[in-house]
Formats: sequence, structure tokens, C-alpha cells
Amino acid sequence: MASLKEARYELVEIPERFGPVTLDIDEQKVLGYAYAQNDFGDWYFRTSPFGGPVGHPLVLANDLLFLFYEGYDGNTAQGLHTHETLRFRSPARVGETVTVDGGYTEKYESRGQGYVTLEATARGADGRVLVEHVGKEIMRTVAGDIVGKGRSEESSRKRSVRGVVDESVPALTVAVHDAPVRAAIPSRTTSFSQDQMSVFSWAGKGYANVHTSRAKAARTGLDRTIVQAQQQTGHIVANLVDLFGAAWFTSGDLDLRFVSPAYVGDVLTTTGAVLGESDGRLELEVWVENGQGVRTAVGWASAEISDAPERPTPLI
Repeated sequence: MASLKEARYELVEIPERFGPVTLDIDEQKVLGYAYAQNDFGDWYFRTSPFGGPVGHPLVLANDLLFLFYEGYDGNTAQGLHTHETLRFRSPARVGETVTVDGGYTEKYESRGQGYVTLEATARGADGRVLVEHVGKEIMRTVAGDIVGKGRSEESSRKRSVRGVVDESVPALTVAVHDAPVRAAIPSRTTSFSQDQMSVFSWAGKGYANVHTSRAKAARTGLDRTIVQAQQQTGHIVANLVDLFGAAWFTSGDLDLRFVSPAYVGDVLTTTGAVLGESDGRLELEVWVENGQGVRTAVGWASAEISDAPERPTPLI
């Protein structure tokens, strides 16, 4: 087997394929994700509208994001995740063996930083698409020099998140047709401990980075470890499952930008606002903010509106 490359922008080839990688959606994987995300819904451990327990929609979060570790030494990575796009099309059943493959499709420089785009797809044992991921990150940088200083590579965006709700209209509890524009969606609040961040960011697999290691964070100019962007994404996704129910697993789309750091122990609240309805899909703005009211992630989400009333019930 060829030796792993150092995770450096100049070594990235376009295109560069990784995988396929096979892995099991077993109880241990589901429990680890549930612990890391504070998300112990009964659908993941008992039964669900899909006929048995399923993995969380983003249980494959880092199997998709870290797919490049198949070709690069993950302990040399110093990237910062700036943009995440996800399409959810089918749940992974607990006990199922899934396959993840993909690769680097783009590299470019902007504002003195080298960006890469990784596209990856997870498929079930029968070949059905589970999740499609497109992630952009700064391949190699000093985290303390850039976090919280406007990480998007785009100087002018085609659209922006207003991040306001209309308090004069009823807030939603579940997705419905004809929801008022700017109606608030439910909120969800959590705080990630270092143990949870270490589980999420694969410290147990031997990876040390600004999410798992205070020493590594300090060497990049940070006084604390930072919550992985994909862990914030999982926080948003859990809230969208509460809103859309089973429809999120089969029709959910999410497009996020990570705009400010979230640190270990920060109180993080995710919510959003209705933008409208299109072809039976409810379209939203979504965001995460910390206890000081600073937005750490912003973006857009949509999924089909379903009349099915079931939602996961927390077991803890």
C-alpha cells in the first residue's frame, strides 16, 4: 500500500479519488454519535417509521468529510471547514454495511489561502444513495490567524442569510403547508464537552487536531479547542428532524457556511426562519449562535412537507 501523503494543498491532485470504504452502521457507531451530539432519539435505538432502528441522518458525518484520510495523513491536516452541502435521500439501517467513496474535485486559491472541494457519497448495501456531501475547506492554515475573521472565500455572495424572524406570526412546531414567511422554527440548544468533541472528531482513532487536542489548538494560536464545523452541522440536522420528521431522511437538503468559531463549552442554539414553499418543500434559513449572540454557522435548508406526525422521542 502506498504511504499516506502529508495534507498539503500543493500535493492535492485534481481529480483525486478515494475509496470505496465499507463500514458497518452498528450499535456502537450509533451510540457514539448520539453521545457526541446529545441526540438520543428512540428512532436510533428502538424502532422508527422506516421499520426498525436507523442511524442518525449524519451518522456518517466524518466518514464523508474525512474520506481524504484514505490518501493523506490525518494527523498532518490543518484545514478549516468553510462550506458544507448535504443531500439526504435514505436512512442507513442499524446493522447495514454501507459504502463511502468520492474524491477531490477542485482546488483554487483565494485571499492567500488554498481551498479544496471534496465530494463524497454514502450508499446502502443495495446501492441506494443515503447521503451526498460536498465540502469546501482551507487545506492548510494556522487556525488562530483566520477563525472568526470571515472565512468565506467569496467577496460577494449571491444570497445571504438575514437571520430574522417575524414575531407577529405563529412559530412552527412542525413543518406545514402555507407557513407564514419569516415564521420561526423550533430551537435546539446544546453545549459540547471536550469528551464529546473528542469522540466526534476521532481522537479514539488516533487523530489529534484543534478539535481534540488543547496543545494542538494552542500551537495554532487558539486558547481553547474549537467545535468541528461538522459537529455544528449535526446540531442543525437534529433540529430539522424535529421539524420535518422522517421526510428529512429522504428529502432533506442543507447548505451551510461556517462564519465564526464555536469553542468547547459554548452554549450553542440553532433555529431558523421560513422563506416560503416551493413544489411541496418548505424552504428555510437556518443558523447557530453562541451564548453571546454571535452567529457561528448560517445557511439554508429544505425538505418535503409530510403529514406524518411521528418524531423521535428522546430517551435521555
